Amino acid sequence: METMTAFRLLEWGRPPELVPVPVPVPAAGQVLVEVAAVGLCHTDLHFMEAPPGAFPFPVPFTLGHEIAGRVVDLGEGVSGVMAGDGVVVAEGPRCWRCVSCLRGEDNLCARRSAGRGWGLDGGLTRYVSVSSREVVPLQSLDPMAAAPLSDAGVTAYHAVRRLAPRLRGGSAAVVIGIGGLGAFAVQILRQLTPSRVVAVDSLPDRLAVGRRLGADETLLAADATPAAVRDLTDGDGADAVLDFVGTQGTMDLALQTARPGGGIAIVGAGGGTASIGWGTLPHDCDLFIPLGGTTADLHDVVALAQAGRIGIDVDPFPFAAVADAYARVREGSVRGRAVVTGAP
Repeated sequence: METMTAFRLLEWGRPPELVPVPVPVPAAGQVLVEVAAVGLCHTDLHFMEAPPGAFPFPVPFTLGHEIAGRVVDLGEGVSGVMAGDGVVVAEGPRCWRCVSCLRGEDNLCARRSAGRGWGLDGGLTRYVSVSSREVVPLQSLDPMAAAPLSDAGVTAYHAVRRLAPRLRGGSAAVVIGIGGLGAFAVQILRQLTPSRVVAVDSLPDRLAVGRRLGADETLLAADATPAAVRDLTDGDGADAVLDFVGTQGTMDLALQTARPGGGIAIVGAGGGTASIGWGTLPHDCDLFIPLGGTTADLHDVVALAQAGRIGIDVDPFPFAAVADAYARVREGSVRGRAVVTGAP
């Protein structure tokens, strides 16, 4: 049996290890993708550090859910994809039969209890086998730039797309946290809406990135009082607030700076909670927690990136240094998104 090396979480509460695993064989309707690049997500750290029982899916599994590479083999019945095609892989999998999938809300697939890189084998290895419906062609886009699109890019896009109807002329959007997802959000707001964009972060370097990517105003988190944010939004508050941090402080700031009739997306899983009631949430204001994005969203995001309209800085790491790369993600010293090359 042919094997390959994979970075796997073998037990809850134990550091992942590089171990040999069998090379997968694509089933009917699947394609085999040779992995070229995998983006590392802060969510992976929650899996790596979780005690037994914290998540409802089993170990072991291979980490890595932001995957780009090249199709090298086709299962029976596959059409529309050819060997040699560059692709980015949707986070998936989806059943394509439940009500959510049939409505085009496949990110909410009712039959999915786990995903690639969290409960199911992900991309930190040499090959992955995935449904042909869950790969998006890359054309000339570099896999290193494409991999973060499958989660960081598509999650930001999905959240902005839901808020976009509120963002008309004279509107304002606040983006809290200009890491990988927030950097995409600033650019996507620029592409989809005419709104004024205010970027908030605790690090001056990230605020500089936010301004370079199109933010009209920047504000250090230490100075980001509700009054200061309202001053930058003409005193009315924001029509949209996207919180990519999710701590108690940032969630409180989001609720206190959204205007009536606005919307708040809590994307970051920083452990904060929101107390909702009369007087704490502005009237007619929506509050939601997005779950990734749809496969259709991923097609849109890839099209924007291929046109050169969105993209983020990438810190590349060789596969052998994947543990070091995660350490950099943990300490917050990554510039943009850490991306690991495929296993040899």
